[in-house]
Amino acid sequence: MPITNERNPMTLAQLNAVCPSAFTRVAAPNVSTNYTHIPTSQVIEDMIELGWTPVSAQEVKSRKAVGFQKHIIRFQNQNITINGANNDNVFPELLLTNSHDGKNAFHLRVGLYRTVCSNGLVVADAEFSNVSIRHMGYTFEELRTQVVNLIETLPNLVNKINQFRDISLSDEQMIEFATQAAMVRWNNPDITINPDELLVAERNLDMGNDLWAVFNRVQEKLVNGGFNYNNGRKTRKVRALKNFTADMHFNGKLWELAEEYLN
Repeated sequence: MPITNERNPMTLAQLNAVCPSAFTRVAAPNVSTNYTHIPTSQVIEDMIELGWTPVSAQEVKSRKAVGFQKHIIRFQNQNITINGANNDNVFPELLLTNSHDGKNAFHLRVGLYRTVCSNGLVVADAEFSNVSIRHMGYTFEELRTQVVNLIETLPNLVNKINQFRDISLSDEQMIEFATQAAMVRWNNPDITINPDELLVAERNLDMGNDLWAVFNRVQEKLVNGGFNYNNGRKTRKVRALKNFTADMHFNGKLWELAEEYLN
């Protein structure tokens, strides 16, 4: 039997309630006459037919482009799991982004969902690069081909995670990683944090100095916030990353930072 996780499959009605822009049946009025409108809902149904169930959805808040704004749907296949010790299991995900304003093609990229911390990661690597699907000429067969291509990279992903687990970091390296990770999020030299706060383990499974554990501890803190930072003038509380575009960018860059420690 497949291992289950905390994410429950979403029905089309549930998706429509939280992400109505994915179900817009027409393109934005300002797009080119050459624009071919393919509603994201059609791709969602095609993904379901391919065995990938929607488990999360979000759209960018917008006042001017309501119904046409950028959105993301995360999919899981319950038969595909990366099993870790002590039930530290990771579910590969396919992340679909799109908009109906003519500014974005469909993009599919690989993500991860780690059950013990309920955090979604985004994989950034040449081996797992995202694929773009144009609206014009979209077909179910093309989607199937792109999904198969991404699935074929999953053994490499398992290998990469195992490499993370096999690398031990010194105390100095852990502090360095946490400090650099904070710079990835803010890219502002005036912002300072206490790296020790990012390295505190919230659960036993995250204890240790292997790169995978350190990566997950730091990622969870920087995504969820709740700790203090100083912007050069005053100390403030870090807010959670709510914007999914910023979240994906940060996660991808953080993955790249972790890979530097494999060399």
